[in-house]
Amino acid sequence: MQLTEQHKEYWRKNLRMTAFLLFIWFVATFVMGFYARDLSFNFFGWPFAFYMAAQGSLIIYVVIIWYYARYMNNLDLEYDVHEGDDQ
Repeated sequence: MQLTEQHKEYWRKNLRMTAFLLFIWFVATFVMGFYARDLSFNFFGWPFAFYMAAQGSLIIYVVIIWYYARYMNNLDLEYDVHEGDDQ
């Protein structure tokens, strides 16, 4: 199957967004977790390291999933490859 320029552009945008969101995931999972102990301040009444381990990273994960789904729905509509069940 021959890919058109429109297909290549669609996947280029998809992969760029995926890489960006994976970078955010990496920072939220490993970088913030590694350095959270060194940051000694309270966040909503809890130590920052505990908050990031218990709630903060989970909130970031849900936001990443929500944003990716929203972005891909809009990209599908833009390139006319949507399933047609919503919007």
